[in-house]
Amino acid sequence: MLKKFTQVALLLLAVSFSNTALAQDEVSGLIKSSPDDIAKLTYAYLKPLFKGLGTGLNSGWNYSGHSKNLGRFELRVGISGALIPSGDKTFDVATLGLSNNIRPIGSNTIAPTVAGNGNTGPKMGIYYSGRQVSEFNLPEGADLPIIPAPQLQASVGLPKGIELTLRAIPSIKLGSDAGSIGMFGVGGKVELIPLFAPKVVEKVAKKVSPVDLALAIGYTQLNYELPLEVTSPDGSPTDPNQKIQAKFSGINAEVIVSKKLAFFTPFASVGYQTAKTNVDLKGNYRLISGVNGLGQPTYTTFKDPVSIDKKDIGGLRGNIGFQLNLAFFRIFAAYSIAEYNSFNAGIGFGIGK
Repeated sequence: MLKKFTQVALLLLAVSFSNTALAQDEVSGLIKSSPDDIAKLTYAYLKPLFKGLGTGLNSGWNYSGHSKNLGRFELRVGISGALIPSGDKTFDVATLGLSNNIRPIGSNTIAPTVAGNGNTGPKMGIYYSGRQVSEFNLPEGADLPIIPAPQLQASVGLPKGIELTLRAIPSIKLGSDAGSIGMFGVGGKVELIPLFAPKVVEKVAKKVSPVDLALAIGYTQLNYELPLEVTSPDGSPTDPNQKIQAKFSGINAEVIVSKKLAFFTPFASVGYQTAKTNVDLKGNYRLISGVNGLGQPTYTTFKDPVSIDKKDIGGLRGNIGFQLNLAFFRIFAAYSIAEYNSFNAGIGFGIGK
């Protein structure tokens, strides 16, 4: 049963993430100018994806202020969806601080992000020595209302009201042009009454206390790799090793309060979250780098030209939700309020409480 559950969970997670995975054409369309300009355009275009994944990775850790009893375990699969605010559906090229070698052709400077509409972005020109040597359009958006992120986790109860949670997804190939993902994470929760109260006091407190209260922290990292095929502007052979390597990581710390009502447990929590993105453009890329005496473009090959290291989110986060315990079966859902509001839902099975 456990093996079948895991296989189905991995399939669902792969399908959900592949709907948001980057496409080769959109990313390749940004690799046209100097490495610094490529980095600025790439981050501006993909920022909603980075923020959404960071929000999602910090979701779904806990649905109760009660830690599992010693030796009790649970396996869960869940999906979160980060809601993208309208302000992150577009970006203004004129505010990115691009070099003098690249600028919009015409008056339109507003481009869609990856979450924006399907209209092609502004036409950009590449200039050297006052001459326009090339032009290209910024990519269209994917019209994404949400950014989904997967969770597959197992939890076990330890002594002293401590609960340990592990997250893991083995590397999954999403398709020939959508790349592959893998994920791991670790989290802990400690129920506060058992931690501080002697055994006798704990039993009394459990009967008297109207709620369960816990402190929890979790770290998740998602690794993503996308093969690229960026055509060289001078017709030279394309490096077959071109790819994007990305690492999305998030830390979530929270205080959780819940109340068990038969099989229904509502909860609320408040905490702090951070999320970082590391994106590297690997391989050799032939790019326009100047003009010769005849005004013709000259080219330079750049190796591993772009490395982006950004803190995407950081701030308070509030959650409200519930879990249903139906014998071995679990159903859970929650809504979160933060920079990117989000929802989370899933199923699981476990033994004991």
